[in-house]
Amino acid sequence: MKRLIPFSKYFLPAAVFSSVLAVVSVIGYFAKGGFNLGVDFQAGLIQEIQFAPTAFQMTYSGRGNAAVSFDRNNLYIVITGSGTEPITHSFPFGTYETLDSLAVGLGTVENLQAMIIAPGTTQTQWLVESAQGNPQLGSKPFLVHYLAPDSERIPIENVRASLSSLGTVAVQVLGNPGERRFMLRMQDSETGEQQVPAEKIISALEEYFGTGSIAVTRSDYVGSRFSKQLTDQAWKLMVLTLLLILGYASIRFKPQFAMGAVIAIAHDALITVGFVTWSRMEFNTTTIAAILTILGYSINDTIVVFDRVRETMRVYPEDTFDNVLNRALSETLGRTIITTSTTMLAVLSLFIFTTGSMKDFAFALLIGMISGVYSTIFIAVGFVNFWDVYTKKQAKKKLLGNVSVQSKTV
Repeated sequence: MKRLIPFSKYFLPAAVFSSVLAVVSVIGYFAKGGFNLGVDFQAGLIQEIQFAPTAFQMTYSGRGNAAVSFDRNNLYIVITGSGTEPITHSFPFGTYETLDSLAVGLGTVENLQAMIIAPGTTQTQWLVESAQGNPQLGSKPFLVHYLAPDSERIPIENVRASLSSLGTVAVQVLGNPGERRFMLRMQDSETGEQQVPAEKIISALEEYFGTGSIAVTRSDYVGSRFSKQLTDQAWKLMVLTLLLILGYASIRFKPQFAMGAVIAIAHDALITVGFVTWSRMEFNTTTIAAILTILGYSINDTIVVFDRVRETMRVYPEDTFDNVLNRALSETLGRTIITTSTTMLAVLSLFIFTTGSMKDFAFALLIGMISGVYSTIFIAVGFVNFWDVYTKKQAKKKLLGNVSVQSKTV
């Protein structure tokens, strides 16, 4: 027989502790001026850039239209248009291994001029495609960039310093620091007008780091209407999740169990939000995904425990409700610890070996999973226990009232 752990003794202290954490989370929201909103929830310009020197430039002076495109192992020159026969020139990097050999190959395309800027021995496998400008070739030089594997890392502080003259520009590291990729975010003015054009941001960066050293891999503009719509949908999604869980738990269990489950996951969401607020972690769609993942994990754990509580009540119908709860929690404790520990190992790997938003996602999951186990035991089950105590007290008062009335009548 398993040793019964007296969890019920700690329900009240846990409720007080959780109330304090909830208050601290709310205070943090107002003290810190709300969330540190990410690019998804603010209107403005979003650019993803990579610090990569210029490898070579191309121009085209022939008839028709010439466009350049990349994949992982090839460079393509596609010529189309009236007066010309459509043709695609392919330059595999396995065949043209260096810029010098690639320049020779590009020289075979009529009316295409390629000028090598980087050392001729630069590997073509290091080429980086840029989204800046039009991929159509013409009289204006089209720049192709490269990034060597041993390139020096770019500190995020230097990127922020280069953009300081433009006002508030949010800078975030993307991927591995060795890739030298960053996301830049320039918020709109209150009137909804774009404050700084994309070209001015690139100019400021090139003035600091050198001309031709920036490859724009993505450039988007998020309008204020879309940003507000995304924010509204995020809150609606959270509320709808709680309502659906309440409905599901009400069908599967008694109403007090359903309320306990909803209070527990609301507790987990509030604790996670409080952590995000106090740590100034960026609040974006990844954070929303982390919170919803935490809610799903927490409700799964709660349902397992509630199932065991219901089963224990059937097996030990004469036992006190406190003992039923303690027995159910003691019997599921091993399962909870093993399941949570193995899941946290995977999440911990994400936290250690990733960067940027994925690292934040893993960190939020770690906090939420700890909160989820705690809330299942001490909040969800604790609420069910408080409900049972309260209903028994009310029934006892009603019984004593009826006995008092009957004695007076007699």
